[in-house]
Amino acid sequence: MFGWVNTYGLKVEVQVIAARAGDVTTRDGFTFKAPVSFAEVTRLDVLWVPGGDPSALATLMKDRKRTYLDFLVRQAAHARYVCSVCEGALLLAAAGLLDGYKATTHWAFVPCLKQFAKVKVVKGHPRFVHDRNRLTGGGISSGLDESLKLIELLTSTDIAKNVQRVTQYYPKPPVSGRLTAAKKCPFTW
Repeated sequence: MFGWVNTYGLKVEVQVIAARAGDVTTRDGFTFKAPVSFAEVTRLDVLWVPGGDPSALATLMKDRKRTYLDFLVRQAAHARYVCSVCEGALLLAAAGLLDGYKATTHWAFVPCLKQFAKVKVVKGHPRFVHDRNRLTGGGISSGLDESLKLIELLTSTDIAKNVQRVTQYYPKPPVSGRLTAAKKCPFTW
């Protein structure tokens, strides 16, 4: 979504960043190239934190050195927007970056987010929540809606509509499942 903004005369650069530069392989076997390490990053205009494998998230949240969490805190201090999608909200919450903000996450992890007493977890299962300079999204596909909102915030409603049009993002799923509220957090940290 963000790459399409560049077709309107604006410059958006997306960086994949990791503790150490190099390949990062997900639990599903997809490999990202992270050419930039935490130490090499200057100020980011937008910090977007993805979710991921719960055991990997727990490792980041329990890290006594706080390598990942402190990186988030440093970057958030100067970012125009701090965003997360899916369980990424748990990482922001663990770093204290959602304290006093309304937020959401994937429906199965809402009970986990509620464990952070200073986070105002919204009711229901919205696709995304925008509170001041925080933008948090629900499950994976809600990141598309959230990215259009971020594009609107960074540029204009017209550019966001144009990106929606060019990507033909007018979801009409062939099925209609129902969300159910999760009763407890499915993992511990």
